[in-house]
Amino acid sequence: MSILAVSDTSPIHRLNPVTKLVFAFSVTVCGFAHTSALWPLALLLLVLLPAIVYAGALRRFTQLLALFSAPVVVALFLVQGFFYPGAERVIAALGPARLSYEGLIFAAQTALHIMVLVASFLFLLLTTSPSRLMSAMTQRGMSPKIVYVISAALQIGPAFAARAQRILQAQQAHGLVIRGLRGRVRALVPLAGPLILGAFTEIGDRAAAMETRAFGVTRRPTSLSGPLPDSTGQRVARAVMILCAAAAVAVNVWGVIR
Repeated sequence: MSILAVSDTSPIHRLNPVTKLVFAFSVTVCGFAHTSALWPLALLLLVLLPAIVYAGALRRFTQLLALFSAPVVVALFLVQGFFYPGAERVIAALGPARLSYEGLIFAAQTALHIMVLVASFLFLLLTTSPSRLMSAMTQRGMSPKIVYVISAALQIGPAFAARAQRILQAQQAHGLVIRGLRGRVRALVPLAGPLILGAFTEIGDRAAAMETRAFGVTRRPTSLSGPLPDSTGQRVARAVMILCAAAAVAVNVWGVIR
C-alpha cells in the first residue's frame, strides 16, 4: 500500500486505479476551467467530499488537505490581499500595504483552484496502491518510463515526510529537544543533511532495483498479480469524465472568445 493510502475495502478502493486517476485528472481540469470561486467550491463539496466519505478516508483527507494547502492559502491571502495590483476598493491600510477587496477575491479564487488540485490527487493517493496503479497503466500499454515518472511523483511527498519523521524520532532518541517554535526551527538544521543524503541514497537503490528487474526492456513484462479487473461500467465512466473535462475547457474557451 501507499504510505498515505488508508487501508480499507470500500468499493472505491476496489475500483481500477486508472478510473481513479482519470477521475482526479478530470476534476482538476474542470476546477481550473472556470475562474469563478463557486465552481471549484462546488466540486470540493459535491464531488470530492462525498467520494472521500464513501471511501472512509475523511479524517486522513482533511488532515493532509490542511497540511498541504494551509501554507499556500495563507501566503496567497497575504500577498494578493495586501499587494494586488490595480486595487480600487481598499478595506484597510497598514503603511504601504493596502488590504483590498479585489485582492481577497482573487486570493480566494486561486486558493480554491489549488485546493481542488490537491484534494483530487489526495483522493487518488488515499484510495490507491502505487503498485496497482503502475500495473494498471502498464497493462494499458503505457511506456514504463512514463508510468515510473507518474508513480514517483505521487510518492515523493509521502516518502520525504515519512523519512523526515523517522529522522526526527531518531534524533529525539539521541537527546534532541523539540519544544515550541524555536525548537522546531533549530531541528531543521540537523534534519536537512540526513534527509538530503537519504534521498540520494534512495535514488541509487531504486536505479539498482530497476536494472535488476530489466526496467526499460522492449518486451512487455508479465504481471505477477495478473490483469486488474476493469468493468464495462468503469470504461464508460472514464470516457464520460474525459468528455466532461473537455466540455468544461471548451465552454471556458468559448466564453473567452466571445
